[in-house]
Amino acid sequence: PIYMLSCVSPHLLELLKKLFSTVHDTTMESLRNLHPYPVLRMKCSGSESEAAHERVAIDGDFISYAPDDDDRVGLYIAGYPLTPDSCYYEAEIIDTGMEGSISIGVCSKRYPLDVHVGCATESIGITTDDGRVYKEGSKGAQLCTRCECGDRIGCGIKFDQISEARGDAFCTMVPVYFVRNGKELGSVLMSLPVGGLYPAIGMHSIGEEVRLFLGLNWIPEEDSLMSVDTNEEEWYRLNDIRLNGQILEYTGRGKSIIDVGLAQARSPLNTTVHYFEIEIVDPGESCYIAIGLTRRDYPKHRHPGWNKGSIGYHADDGKIFIGSGVGDPFGPRCHKGDRMGCGILFPRDYVCQYDSDGGSVELSPSSPNEVDDLLELSLDTSDSEDEDCWNNQCAIECNSKVKVFFTRNGKTVGVRQMRIPKGGFFPTIGMLSVQEKVRVDLRPLTG
Repeated sequence: PIYMLSCVSPHLLELLKKLFSTVHDTTMESLRNLHPYPVLRMKCSGSESEAAHERVAIDGDFISYAPDDDDRVGLYIAGYPLTPDSCYYEAEIIDTGMEGSISIGVCSKRYPLDVHVGCATESIGITTDDGRVYKEGSKGAQLCTRCECGDRIGCGIKFDQISEARGDAFCTMVPVYFVRNGKELGSVLMSLPVGGLYPAIGMHSIGEEVRLFLGLNWIPEEDSLMSVDTNEEEWYRLNDIRLNGQILEYTGRGKSIIDVGLAQARSPLNTTVHYFEIEIVDPGESCYIAIGLTRRDYPKHRHPGWNKGSIGYHADDGKIFIGSGVGDPFGPRCHKGDRMGCGILFPRDYVCQYDSDGGSVELSPSSPNEVDDLLELSLDTSDSEDEDCWNNQCAIECNSKVKVFFTRNGKTVGVRQMRIPKGGFFPTIGMLSVQEKVRVDLRPLTG
């Protein structure tokens, strides 16, 4: 059977407690132990848990307007309501279309599918053409300016701030808030209908398209200052990849090789920080995940290893790619939970001045024990001079050949000799299929 979460008014719960005050003690105890804002598991049919929509086309997480002959509004309603455990969602504007008349908000499951969110009862939404809030057919305040392509509009419910409607003990009010690009715009009190409020998207002009991100939990800006560092400053660029703490999530279309998402670190590997790792949290549809090293100006839609000045180990087929779209057999395939690592074995007399064009040299085998020893032990020499040299871009000529190694779950997979490109080799992760997620540790050997 399929189960769904349904929000229950706390005032109704109190009434139930009184009605069943004579029931068995264990039953009463279970009622008392419910969440302050209860979320009950209710059995439902498969159709009830599916998204409802008309005049919109759905392609994975992407929703676009599909007009009919009458040119009516198209609407999408998610299959599950917002709950205390999943109280927020976002929609990224992919295309504003001809008019940019997209509405983003929440509504009841019974909401009509030919009306913008906020323009009828049991709904509230913000419109992207003017940034104005509409609640149950009434025009509200303008919270922001017109939204553009790339903007991420969020909507959520503050379940920790529920209140009883004035004069109606059975009506629960909840603050519904809106967010634009990570900043809260404002909130409006809304009565919570039976069954809860569902994420909803309305559209009404040709070309409009959004990408939906459900099941999120948003941290207010003032709270995020006190939370764990998002590590955003450690990344030079994130193309079609979203950063959430140490988690990188693919946000591209995943339809062809031009949809590669790339995450490139801000700093290259050096004699102090010489190794990094990823853990496959979710392999997505195809586990098209790659780890490797690239030059600074590497193309943003290419997996590491596919182009000159790069090397990459690919999880889906276990192949290694060195400046070419054709890979060679290298190691085992990787799956959910596997850790993939990449690092550089610098010679002890290495001087950090990169002066080559990033080409690969003749491959030379190396003892796996040499790499394993490096993983297990800290460097026993002082790296201060090397680090200063790196930072100051010293101009001493050096042999720029180094050994690049890859690991899987802490064991060496293999080693290849490479010429470091000008500016260094930057840790890089590539992704190419929907729902892929990895956890990154850029400094696993430095504490």
